[in-house]
Amino acid sequence: MDCWNTHVKDGESGSSLNRFLELPEDVIANILHRLGAYEILENAQGVCSSWRNICKDPSMWRVIDMKHLSDEDEYLEAMCREAVDRSQGQLTELHIDRFATDQLLLYISERSSKLRCLEIRDCYEVGDDGLIEAAKKFPLLEELHFVSILGVVDSIEPIGQSCPKLKSFTLSSSEYKHGAMFENDDFCINFQAVAIARSMPGLRHLRVLGSAMTNKGLEAILDGCPNLKSLDIRRCFKVDLRGEIGDRIAQKIKDFKCLNDPMEEGCDWDADIFYYEDYSDGWSSPRSYSCIDSPDDSTDDYAFRDSIEEFDFSDSIEELDFFCRGNDYLD
Repeated sequence: MDCWNTHVKDGESGSSLNRFLELPEDVIANILHRLGAYEILENAQGVCSSWRNICKDPSMWRVIDMKHLSDEDEYLEAMCREAVDRSQGQLTELHIDRFATDQLLLYISERSSKLRCLEIRDCYEVGDDGLIEAAKKFPLLEELHFVSILGVVDSIEPIGQSCPKLKSFTLSSSEYKHGAMFENDDFCINFQAVAIARSMPGLRHLRVLGSAMTNKGLEAILDGCPNLKSLDIRRCFKVDLRGEIGDRIAQKIKDFKCLNDPMEEGCDWDADIFYYEDYSDGWSSPRSYSCIDSPDDSTDDYAFRDSIEEFDFSDSIEELDFFCRGNDYLD
């Protein structure tokens, strides 16, 4: 084994290092796999020829996790392609954060027909066309998660049609951040929800976070996805859960997260759903609207929404600033 162990100054440390390097290959493979694709390609495979050979084994690349990496690394896309190549068609799970493009997704789709889980976060160079084409080559896909992907508009229904085995879907939207919450057209604001309902009937788990959908969109989802076990609509502030629709959810959905339930610790999705992360300068998130079994029958919670619908957002951003800061229904 031609492992380098230079810089080891004493015999005891060298002996410990050698014992570690001489572990059975399956144990080493298990350890290396926990490092993630980036660390393997950047560091671990260079330790010695034995590790290099282990790192070339396709079974090491069935799961590729490239989340939470520096977006300043210009080689991330090339490293992802290398990892996909090493999987030799065995890739089943892929997580990408910030650096995905349409071209990369197409590259992956041509080499990963066994993919079952795909998560894409904060990738602003991914659009409908790339997603639609890539999805055509993922017939076994069961889990699909989009977090802050602005290009997901017209692609939802074609994706659902191409991936009939989908059981879990996440759409964490930036609609509130980019103004769609102020749309009055029912078709526009419920377009994504209706697309999910029409094309993903086999869903068991659904997250639609920060959407501008109304009750019409939610009802479409409940009608079109009859097998839902869990539903998460946090930050969907145009939904009114009082009355029949709330009762329906209570009876049908085992695990339900409603409008203003807290996000998970460390979750960065709120930053993409609202206007600002820091409200210390006077900004505030919208008040929580009534949830299932809420005892509050007042209409105060809906005044904020009504005032939004009356406001002309063709005016300048300065007027929007003035409106939001002066509204009595912001905390």
